[in-house]
Amino acid sequence: MRRLIGSAAEAVILFLCFLFGRRIDPSTVPWLAGPTGPPRIGSEFHRSVAAKAGLEVKTGSDLGLLPDCALLDGDSFDAGRLHPAVRDFYEHTGRYHLDVWSEWSPLFWPFGWALINFVSRRMEQLNFPMYPLETARGMTSEVEQLVDASGRVVFTSWLRRNLGSGMVIYSGFYSTAAPPGHGPCVKTVFPVVRGNATVLLRPENQADGSLKLISAGRRFGDPGFYRITASLNGRLRIWYVRPINETFHVYPDSDGSVRTDHYVRWWGLSVLHLHYHITRAQPSAGTGRALENVAEQR
Repeated sequence: MRRLIGSAAEAVILFLCFLFGRRIDPSTVPWLAGPTGPPRIGSEFHRSVAAKAGLEVKTGSDLGLLPDCALLDGDSFDAGRLHPAVRDFYEHTGRYHLDVWSEWSPLFWPFGWALINFVSRRMEQLNFPMYPLETARGMTSEVEQLVDASGRVVFTSWLRRNLGSGMVIYSGFYSTAAPPGHGPCVKTVFPVVRGNATVLLRPENQADGSLKLISAGRRFGDPGFYRITASLNGRLRIWYVRPINETFHVYPDSDGSVRTDHYVRWWGLSVLHLHYHITRAQPSAGTGRALENVAEQR
């Protein structure tokens, strides 16, 4: 029954993408280029993307989501104004440990529960925690760079798993892109079945050195949420989902750690608030063994 409901939900989502999306030649939207997913994403998909594209996978505990925050510099943003702790997190993400707490709006909780239980867990992707203590044991943070022959970082893979269950929470590809008429944005690509969810977030300096990343716009070509479906003929069906907006506020704490508030909204209504406490990671051989034990139990 769970599989049947999940298949029906995926079919509805694909139908909405067909109904509201526009048919586009991928060569005309290079700023939306990104990997599309198979039925199951899991923890190894980024490696298959690298192998298929002939990219080298670079590993290490010092890698960051962005090789340099200056890649986001433009008329309305200056990476030099970022607090050193905030900049260090983005440029050396592998050094950090993340704890997360979730707070769902009661209005959207039933929809979120159904989507995660019947779709997200089936494809092992975008498993937002439904309960505040669901990630009480913490989450892993594995950062790897996909590098071309010239040494350019094409994407940075960020895999996060629930340390308690071993379940993949997010498997995302990070880079920068400049949509038409806008300066550089943080680009996140989350592969899903037969497509991906791509979010373009414009950076915004704050007076205290903190950073805001905002995915909001009015029309196709603006920063925002793009649901992309791959067609058999090589074209894409792209739906600019204007009602979905996300805001990340990344700021330093007085104890030297970094905190992040992640807000997801639908037509301005609060859907989900995720709060992250980001601290320097302590090297531990036990983390890998813990995940192996969870996998064996499953």
